[in-house]
Amino acid sequence: MNVKAVALILLAGPAFGQGFAGLGTDVQGFATPERGAFQFPADLGAHPAFRIEWWYVTANLTAADGTAYGAQWTLFRSALAPFEAEGWASPQIWLAHAALTSESRHLAAERRARGGIGQAGVTAAPFLAWIDDWQLSDRMTAEGDGFAFGLSLTANGPLVPQGEGGYSVKSAAGQASRYYSQPFYAAQGEVVLDGQRVPVTGTAWMDREWSSQPLAEDQSGWDWFSLSFDDGARLMGFRLRGAEDFVSATWINPDGRPEPQPPGALRLTPLRMAKVAEREVPVEWRLELPAKGLDITTRALNDQSWNALSVPYWEGPIRATGTHPGRGYLEMTGYAEE
Repeated sequence: MNVKAVALILLAGPAFGQGFAGLGTDVQGFATPERGAFQFPADLGAHPAFRIEWWYVTANLTAADGTAYGAQWTLFRSALAPFEAEGWASPQIWLAHAALTSESRHLAAERRARGGIGQAGVTAAPFLAWIDDWQLSDRMTAEGDGFAFGLSLTANGPLVPQGEGGYSVKSAAGQASRYYSQPFYAAQGEVVLDGQRVPVTGTAWMDREWSSQPLAEDQSGWDWFSLSFDDGARLMGFRLRGAEDFVSATWINPDGRPEPQPPGALRLTPLRMAKVAEREVPVEWRLELPAKGLDITTRALNDQSWNALSVPYWEGPIRATGTHPGRGYLEMTGYAEE
């Protein structure tokens, strides 16, 4: 689940001006997700028959002196029409976001491109996603005003389907996406913050998702968690906020075997709010998954992890304490100004 897709729809389609609820608009001739096995390497690449799609990586990093950092790299594709074409006839629009977070700083940047002219795109084999000089393959690079990062990514586990074999339901009405993750990346490289180069190591998590109508009409925002625990297990969970909240989660065993949880099995309780960009945003949470004995508290590395981009949203690294200590990332969208 990712807010940047909203920005693409706002830029490219009939949901312009409708905010996050635009993700619930009619599919309008675009393809809809279906159940079935993923096809690799093809599903590493783009799916132009669908309206929205993203390649999304977050990394929790540590310097030699113990200083913690978080890095985000995201590329999004949105379509004006359900096909691809060469040159300026392409109906595909691309957007990218990158951010670097420390305990005291959070910096973010954005790139935009039109499809068909080589400025941005994705190849499946060998896998490469790019926009201008930002790239994602087995290496992740980006730069913005005051920051940059270059990280090598090594997968130490399998790709993991989310939901029902990669069919991820987003509402009681049945809206869905195709969704898989690579939650087992080891990351190594450097971050640059205000001109200072810092070698770092850590872990990273990639999400791949595509759909044409991933939200119900009444859903206006979400809270999305990815967590890597010290014992090797992982958890993906989200709450979509609407007339009735919809909560979904996948427990991922250390060997990569996913266990989709029933809707509502994961309990998400905000514990502490912070004033962020004129909004009250929950930056500390309690997560409970009784089936796995999980009872943790997550805290933001930096309360002010606000991406003030085309569509503003909160996204940053978190730390978990309790029954399953670890670290991860949290994304929160749709919180209005006061």
